[in-house]
Amino acid sequence: MKRAANGAPFAAAPVFRPRRKRLRAVVYVISAGLLALFVWCGGLFFVIGRFGGEPADGLPATSDVGIVLGASLWDNKPSPGLRERLDQALSLYKANVFRRLIVTGGLDAGGAVLTEAEGMRDYLRERGVPASAIVIEPRATSTYENLKYSKAIMDAQGWRTAVIVTHQYHGARSLDIAEALGYERPQVSVTDSKVMNMAYHRTREVLAYTKWLLQKWL
Repeated sequence: MKRAANGAPFAAAPVFRPRRKRLRAVVYVISAGLLALFVWCGGLFFVIGRFGGEPADGLPATSDVGIVLGASLWDNKPSPGLRERLDQALSLYKANVFRRLIVTGGLDAGGAVLTEAEGMRDYLRERGVPASAIVIEPRATSTYENLKYSKAIMDAQGWRTAVIVTHQYHGARSLDIAEALGYERPQVSVTDSKVMNMAYHRTREVLAYTKWLLQKWL
């Protein structure tokens, strides 16, 4: 052992290796987590972006009912985005893909007077769809509830097949939920949006899809 001039032993240098190893392990775990998150989000963006409806080409097959998934009302009228869904449903109705519609959506936050379903019903009636062809589902506050409560209406009415009408970015998750709820060969008719901020809605859909998959798997 080396000693100082006065004969006292030199103090041993502090050892930092265990601390450095822990730091490297933390950095590795964080990096791996960020990479996994990037891959997950990228995969969902791909799934969401490539969805073109079910079936992907042409008109859906004739079905017992069309289901229009709700979105917000503005001043008790369908918002521009919701009008796009309703206009898509109208085109299918006029093409005799279905002769009955379920419009589904509850009360928006912020003191709304009409439910989304009531606002959609009024819009369709103003455009020539008879009241007898429209069933309102006024309780749902999520896509899962939209489809769950609509399935209950179908079961009560003896309807077996449905075309779900929504936006393109929303279609893949809607189909997955419908299949999980036991819909019989569910079809999804989607429309692109000319009025909505797609970067925002697709990003939000990644989060919503992740939440749904966790709910389904856990």
